[in-house]
Amino acid sequence: MNRVLALHDGRAGNARQATALARALAPDDAREFVLQPNLAARRFAPRTWPLLSDPFGHSFRAGCEHPPHIAIGCGRQAALATRLLRARGSQSVQILDPRIDTRHWDLVVAPEHDSLRGDNVITTLGSLHPVDDRWLAQARKEAPQLAALPSPHTLLLVGGPTRHAALDDAAFAALLAQLSAHALRENGSFSMVASRRTPERWRAMLTTVPADIPGIRWRDERDGPNPYAGLLAHADRIVCTPDSVNMLSEAAATPAPVFVWSAGVARGRLRIFLDALRASRRVRGLDDALLPFAIEPLRETARVAAEVRRRLGLPLA
Repeated sequence: MNRVLALHDGRAGNARQATALARALAPDDAREFVLQPNLAARRFAPRTWPLLSDPFGHSFRAGCEHPPHIAIGCGRQAALATRLLRARGSQSVQILDPRIDTRHWDLVVAPEHDSLRGDNVITTLGSLHPVDDRWLAQARKEAPQLAALPSPHTLLLVGGPTRHAALDDAAFAALLAQLSAHALRENGSFSMVASRRTPERWRAMLTTVPADIPGIRWRDERDGPNPYAGLLAHADRIVCTPDSVNMLSEAAATPAPVFVWSAGVARGRLRIFLDALRASRRVRGLDDALLPFAIEPLRETARVAAEVRRRLGLPLA
């Protein structure tokens, strides 16, 4: 296969989705390009206009002289880049709703909860990401010390309050107390990892978990390298705050049961996503029992990659 190029603006969520799909399509032939938009591109992308002649600078302009076979973009800036590469002969795949007519791309990949539909639209339950059996095996290999934590090992993935999920500080403190007590009753372990969205007051609360409960409490780089991948791979069960589609999608791709805390506070498209995820029986609401249940890992990236191959006439994997 000719080279596949993943384009994004450097934001972690956009980068993760674009590179995950590119590598699923071409594990050994995928490249990555971080866009450097000028002021006009930042304002008008993904729309074009006559004066927008050099939106991403010399490196991108030079790359257009030898366009990739497939250009995969995620985010508004990348939507302009994939449009321009399509005009130079690339097949273009745009991730997330570009907010203009999808005919400007060969394919558009969008979450079901965005309600975007069309002949060239592939919908997903959640977001794309790299989490699969191979990724999890590598994460376990790189963090073997986590296998020594007492079982069952409960992992809490911590986001934070947003305008679509008005999470309460006191309720979060009660969640930590609930999961700590559960770990003590089971003689298990309890780990938690914060994210970019986690407010400082919640990060401070992570240190209130009793020190005699085995586990990792990661607030940020003050606690060393981020153990997220290893914890995801070693967890026996995962509890998530309800505020992040990306975080929930990655948790649901593991073989561990996933429990969502305070899903009822979610609003808008986030609530639609959570309802669909629970209807799929891949996740459950949090309860006191935390009993295991049969699951099938949610692997949307592999499914979308197969559909992209089929629709673009690419060789099957």
